[in-house]
Amino acid sequence: MQRVTLVLAGEFYTHIHRRRHTPNPARSKPSVDISFAARYPDRVNLVLFTAAEISAPLPRPDPRARHLLEVLHRGPGDEFYAGVIDGPRGKGRIVAIRDAAIELAFTWTVLPTPPDAITLLIGLPRPQTARDILRDATTLGVSAIHFVATEKTEPSYAHSTLWRDGEWRRHVLAGTEQAFATTTPEVTATHSLAPALALLAPDTTRLALDNYEASHALADERPARERSLALALGPERGWGPRDREQLRAAGFTLVHLGTRVLRLETAVIAALTLAKAARGTL
Repeated sequence: MQRVTLVLAGEFYTHIHRRRHTPNPARSKPSVDISFAARYPDRVNLVLFTAAEISAPLPRPDPRARHLLEVLHRGPGDEFYAGVIDGPRGKGRIVAIRDAAIELAFTWTVLPTPPDAITLLIGLPRPQTARDILRDATTLGVSAIHFVATEKTEPSYAHSTLWRDGEWRRHVLAGTEQAFATTTPEVTATHSLAPALALLAPDTTRLALDNYEASHALADERPARERSLALALGPERGWGPRDREQLRAAGFTLVHLGTRVLRLETAVIAALTLAKAARGTL
């Protein structure tokens, strides 16, 4: 079941490796094969399929087919770990390799487990930062990631191909496969901060990361495992005064991660790790 709504973000960033060379005009635009490099940079722990895909041959140009044949070097009769998105997990087997497609068979043995009841509210960052957060937060396991427009959000980020063309989903699936899991978080990028806060359940524990006005450390908090948890982090430039007012009015406690200032993507991982350890869900 898909639980996704999207519309926000900014510019497209790609950084692989700095080296001196003469630009090649023929490579100025990425080909469709960028999805293979982005989602399958190396061996993955699990290959995911939609429910509709498991009953049909897998086309040879599909990145997953290429990964099975060119990276994992699987052949007829060989098995690999597979899962249905938001469904069961088990093993796939290559039945036959045709010119146009691969025939697969599946055996499902593990039912999906619900993700940790943690919601991330994140001030909409530049697209490359959002890509990292989508992948890594999904790998750690959260139930929802809401990117929100805040007082200091750069408006141009709303027009990135990350959101406009559905690229965000590729990074969520990459994080899910890395975790050897099948459940994916709800992802939205359509709200400003106030409407997003209104979506939280009344009994949710609410903590917001802030470098300037927090009274104590996140490490001092002991969020109960039995209650949902919302972690809010501002964009790269941090929360503005109106943001803090809205967060406090919505019942959020401001906490910090220590004296060192972290990049947003690093802060997300650090905050999730501390919160999950405290909840006993790491």
